[in-house]
Amino acid sequence: MTLEASQIVLRPVISEKSMDQTQRSKYTFAVHDDANKLQIKEAVETLFKVTVLDVNVLTTKVKEKSRNRKRGRQRGWTSPWKKAIVTVGPNDKIEFFEGV
Repeated sequence: MTLEASQIVLRPVISEKSMDQTQRSKYTFAVHDDANKLQIKEAVETLFKVTVLDVNVLTTKVKEKSRNRKRGRQRGWTSPWKKAIVTVGPNDKIEFFEGV
């Protein structure tokens, strides 16, 4: 399956932990489930014009969630998704994360 760069990198992950990692040139992205490390590296390099040194990939697990409603408790599950932590070169920065 051939994926384009914009199909591989779905969105940046904005959390407190991921924002702390930007100080060490590590950026976190939600990526396509079928993408591998080489495809993610090429996609980030083409989209953001940076040099990628390392890519770590992990899949978040399914979690059970419940919430209380007027007619009782409603139970469900979260969706599993894949995220990549990308380390860029020491002189490179991704401008999207700088304004957040």
